[in-house]
Amino acid sequence: MPTRETTASRPGRCPCQSGDSYSDCCGPLHDSLAIAPTAERLMRSRYSAFAVGDVGYLLSTWHPSTRPPAFELDATLVWTRLDVERTERGGPFDTDGVVEFTAQCRAGGIRSRQHEVSRFVRVDRRWLYLDASD
Repeated sequence: MPTRETTASRPGRCPCQSGDSYSDCCGPLHDSLAIAPTAERLMRSRYSAFAVGDVGYLLSTWHPSTRPPAFELDATLVWTRLDVERTERGGPFDTDGVVEFTAQCRAGGIRSRQHEVSRFVRVDRRWLYLDASD
């Protein structure tokens, strides 16, 4: 399992491809210094958590009704690109939202992609990942 990097130990651009540095983008979310204001922001921070190996963040942002009891990341995957294709609702005043995206990765020199339509719900002002379909 990859070792989780803290905001301070991970310089450079954020894996979510916002254009911001990790320490100004998903890092504060991963370090519990901020919460995602929208469903898309949560989805981007979860993608970044996959990229930096932050299993704890993934579990903590997963709705309890669908969260697995344990979760391991595939250490052979290197996440390389995120394309957000559409969002429905998921704003600061919504209670649910949908984010469709394609994430690209490679493992052992082989490139692949994962297309997903993810559903999110907001509970007590906090966005949580609910489930997804292809």
